Amino acid sequence: MAVLLSLETSTTVCSAALHENGKIQASIELHIAQSASSKLAVIINDLFDLCDMEANQLEGVAISSGPGSFTGLRIGVATAKGLCYALGVPLISVNTLELMVHQVREFNFDNTLLCPMLDARRTEVYCMLMDASLTVLESTEAKIIDGQSFGSWLDQRVISFFGNGSAKCKDIIHHPNARFIEGIIPSAAKLGELAFQKFELKQFEDLYAFEPFYLKDFMIRKPKSI
Repeated sequence: MAVLLSLETSTTVCSAALHENGKIQASIELHIAQSASSKLAVIINDLFDLCDMEANQLEGVAISSGPGSFTGLRIGVATAKGLCYALGVPLISVNTLELMVHQVREFNFDNTLLCPMLDARRTEVYCMLMDASLTVLESTEAKIIDGQSFGSWLDQRVISFFGNGSAKCKDIIHHPNARFIEGIIPSAAKLGELAFQKFELKQFEDLYAFEPFYLKDFMIRKPKSI
């Protein structure tokens, strides 16, 4: 029985889940800003207690690899790597935007195009575009949104925009084929299902070399001189 721990820390929401052969056993989700730094280890321990399991029963650790919050991704990946090193188990990663597409896909009854968006500050978002069969139409990118964004696609098809970056795009993208879905956040509960598929195919990451998919450099602002 393959027991996997999944960690999702790419946004302000921190979540973790335990799956057994791809079936969820328990998940915990904290909607508290910056909770990953102080609460991730706590909720991992709580998950093991809830499921009456021990860490040494794990056969793999899955992580949402980004794009997303620089700090959140760094904490999640460091925690996942530490567990993998300590327990001698493989690391599995899933692109955060692809994870979000899978969360929405099962409810996409009218087969719209799917565009997950994560906030990248100002009018910029991390996004990608897929069709209902998961064919990638536009790869993961950091995109500045204006009134013409996705115009050629919107002229042909309905696009469902979702994720914490889509809210600020409602006032920018004005098109009858633009649909906005609220309340979609990356979730460790779905991450574990996708990770199990990779586990069966032995699609593991190089523990030493793996880094989060930041997509763009972390900007450190210098303090203003007085």
